[in-house]
Amino acid sequence: MAKIEKTIVINAPAEKIFNFIADPVNLPSIWPSMEQIKEVVSLPSGGTSFKWVYKMAGMRINGASDTVEFNPNQRVTTKSMSGIENTFTWNFQPEAGGTRVNLRIEYTVPVPVLGKLAEAVIIRQNDREAEVLLANLKAKMKA
Repeated sequence: MAKIEKTIVINAPAEKIFNFIADPVNLPSIWPSMEQIKEVVSLPSGGTSFKWVYKMAGMRINGASDTVEFNPNQRVTTKSMSGIENTFTWNFQPEAGGTRVNLRIEYTVPVPVLGKLAEAVIIRQNDREAEVLLANLKAKMKA
């Protein structure tokens, strides 16, 4: 399983950032390879269940995710067992008038689909994309 961990400090309150991230409809506006979010359903425990379309190595991959942890303004974790198996954990911690955002991603590269040779390239691309995702989130929160 591949892992990515990135951190950024954003000059915005945790509540604002958390609310933005907790609504999956917002993800395509900051995540370059996330093409579509659909069929969003609110869960009784907080968070959502949703379907997504993600572009990896030129291929469109369909999947579905569910919120498995929802602690308002502190942490949200989503898990997907279809499409690309993954777990995204977002942590939000107040820091110096802003918020430290930590993103931890664990995912499985769909090797049978993309091929073993593409795996290392995909992992490097996804690492860079996580940086872009956080930079876009920071820019969106300043707007």
